[in-house]
Amino acid sequence: MNWYAVYTKPRNEKKVADNLNSLGIEAYCPMVTSVKQWSDRKKKVALPVLPSYVFVKIETANRNNVFQVPGVVRFVFWLGQPAIIRELEIETLKKYLTLDYTSIEQSPLNRGDKLKIPYGPFKGQEGLIKSTTNSKIQLSLESLGILLTLEKPKNLNIEL
Repeated sequence: MNWYAVYTKPRNEKKVADNLNSLGIEAYCPMVTSVKQWSDRKKKVALPVLPSYVFVKIETANRNNVFQVPGVVRFVFWLGQPAIIRELEIETLKKYLTLDYTSIEQSPLNRGDKLKIPYGPFKGQEGLIKSTTNSKIQLSLESLGILLTLEKPKNLNIEL
């Protein structure tokens, strides 16, 4: 079974992931908690890291089963084929999103950029994470051509 990226209707990511999981299809929607301020209150809200994207782990023959869920638009294609996301990328994303980051920004991955993991259990792997400063981690999702920059809170002591 492979991980695939599914494109959803806007603001339907969490509901699509929940509905896919209830159908027995393993789905993952990376979320980050952010504090939103209104005129009368502040509230923590969960926002998707990749708006309109949900990752599903499914056999190639059963890919059309995801369209049973309302809100699924299509599979994401890369070079004319459905984008297959590596298991290592999903596990790395899950691992680093368990930390409480203050902000996340998304930028395109430029062709020819080589990223090498400088630390941790994936040290020496090329193309997933690049540390830019002591407070930021760059996480590369090569299958989608995306580079995420994660910034850790000032009170969290982890070694990057």
